[in-house]
Amino acid sequence: MKKIVLAILIFQLVACGELQQVVNQLPQGSSGIGTLDIAAGLREALDLGIDKQVSKLTQEDGFFKNDLVKILLPDELRRVDKTLRDIGLGKLADEGLKVLNRAAEDAVGEATPIFITAVKEITFNDAKSILLGADDAATAYLTKSTQDALYLKFNPVIQKSFEKVGADKIWNNLITKYNSIPLTTDVNPDLTDYVTQEALKGVYTMIAQEEKEIRTRVSSRSTDLLKKVFAMQD
Repeated sequence: MKKIVLAILIFQLVACGELQQVVNQLPQGSSGIGTLDIAAGLREALDLGIDKQVSKLTQEDGFFKNDLVKILLPDELRRVDKTLRDIGLGKLADEGLKVLNRAAEDAVGEATPIFITAVKEITFNDAKSILLGADDAATAYLTKSTQDALYLKFNPVIQKSFEKVGADKIWNNLITKYNSIPLTTDVNPDLTDYVTQEALKGVYTMIAQEEKEIRTRVSSRSTDLLKKVFAMQD
């Protein structure tokens, strides 16, 4: 067993060393593709993710009929959903789920400029390692760098969208009906917080889809910069 563990460790060290060697061999100066060019290529890939994939989320059913990002009920509300269906309020329960997704669709449409600005401002300190990383490495870096700040900007947009699509009234009605049922424990979930987090997850998921396309399909590299930069990771 010790020999197996040792062999695995040696393999990992060798693999890491090879990756670092490849990174070190990438052009450093102005004559080749340097860090600035690579960072620009990564930003362009993320911009395409917003333009081609996130825009899909702003359409009707962009969340609701997309299994990758569809917002489901939080655990606390699943028993509310079941109870309401058990007493013949299935249509109301269906509408409650749909309006959560409608709020996200509306909010993403309003907040898209926030994501575009975030991508422009991001600095890829490890641009070369990200380029040679996983299929969603740039998106993961974007998520880590922007999620907290975007949450603060996105949360009030979600609240506004709740009011716009009527989700606040529908869920107040749903929760009031549930809490009035004998022998049930009252619930008071923070749906704005929940949908904000789920909507952000959906946005990052769709950006990652486009990044993977650009990394794995040469035909998806629609500009000279994308072709030049991502050819380095092929």
